[in-house]
Amino acid sequence: MSQADVAVVARTAVRSNPLWTLGLLRSELAVTLRRWRTLALLGVLAAVPVLVGVAVKIETGGDGQVGGGGGGGGPAFIAQITNNGLFLVFTALAATLPFFLPMAVGVVAGDAIAGEASAGTLRYLLVAPAGRTRLLLTKYATTMAFCLLATLVVAASALAVGAILFPLGDLTTISGTRISFTEGLGRALLIALVVAASLTGIAALGLFVSTLTSSGIAAMATTVGLLITVQILDQIPQLHALQPYFFSHYWLSFADLVRDPVYWDDLIRNLELQALYVAVFGSAAWARFTTKDITA
Repeated sequence: MSQADVAVVARTAVRSNPLWTLGLLRSELAVTLRRWRTLALLGVLAAVPVLVGVAVKIETGGDGQVGGGGGGGGPAFIAQITNNGLFLVFTALAATLPFFLPMAVGVVAGDAIAGEASAGTLRYLLVAPAGRTRLLLTKYATTMAFCLLATLVVAASALAVGAILFPLGDLTTISGTRISFTEGLGRALLIALVVAASLTGIAALGLFVSTLTSSGIAAMATTVGLLITVQILDQIPQLHALQPYFFSHYWLSFADLVRDPVYWDDLIRNLELQALYVAVFGSAAWARFTTKDITA
């Protein structure tokens, strides 16, 4: 029996349990996290903070400034890493959010439905009277769980590397005020949650694309291609009127959580925009999947 057949049997068997929906979710999470592709993506994400931390350590001059005294020329987070390793968490999230994190989420979301179809397992998952809606919701819940896991992997790796390579202590916000290390750690966790929430829009888009094709590779490539295209369009000044509606436009607004007081305007706009994308593309995915002719 192939690995795909084993996965189908395991995921179908849980439906005999009254709590089959929860069991199916656990099974989907287990299947997703056991894939070598998923583990490789998480490994790459965990390596980014290590590379950033080592690079900053190497470039630190004798006066403690990045680049041997030229610390004022870089991003605010990078300039502060040598003073407090907690800033490596913020820097790593800022470095991975434009591409690495959403790419990983796009791969998982794009493969959610199309991957099952290409493997010939989708119709077996629909044999029991579970309903396509519940299966689609389970797939999206699995993708959102991956959003959170991937973000926490980056944050945890950055915190560990920051603690090893740089001092930890009270945090100087980018507004110039000081907060305790405990409060700074709390803000780092809040930032990780906001970053994870920022990925829900691309996750819904990827799930919709996944319902349009029976090729997992095509769905993943299309989702990542849309991500790159939107990122490019968001940098063209002539499109400034449209840019506030791009799902990536307010991604870096999480930096406002490192201000004192916190600036909430762009953070709220970001969460509202992600909710809009989830509603629109989630509905489109449901409409497509519930009317799709499943042959594989």
